[in-house]
Amino acid sequence: MKKIFTTLCFVAMVIVAIAAGTADIKFDETTHNFGSFPENSPKVTCKFKFTNTGNGPLVIHQAIASCGCTVPQYPKEPIKPGESGEIIITYNGAGKFPGHFRKSITLRTNAKQEVVRLYVEGEMTPSNNE
Repeated sequence: MKKIFTTLCFVAMVIVAIAAGTADIKFDETTHNFGSFPENSPKVTCKFKFTNTGNGPLVIHQAIASCGCTVPQYPKEPIKPGESGEIIITYNGAGKFPGHFRKSITLRTNAKQEVVRLYVEGEMTPSNNE
């Protein structure tokens, strides 16, 4: 009797998992180049647009930047299948040395591909050329 009950519970969990569907995240682009910007205006922002191309709700659990100068903002509510959203990335080069930078943002989701990396890069130029 226990085996039958355990088997029925397992089958029920599998059916629920299949019915819930699987999310899939598709980005328009995964890299953004800010180009050149001056040291006296060190804050730049971009948006990464994505769509849930799966058949289940997409949940972004975390968005972790490679350093504190890069701040990601992401939707906290589930994204329904077929719907879109955006990740807003702000880079603040205040107090950093001018020059080229490349930063990564790691997203952890419930999608088929659980980890996705986004990249931002650019060139912060010195305020005055001495």
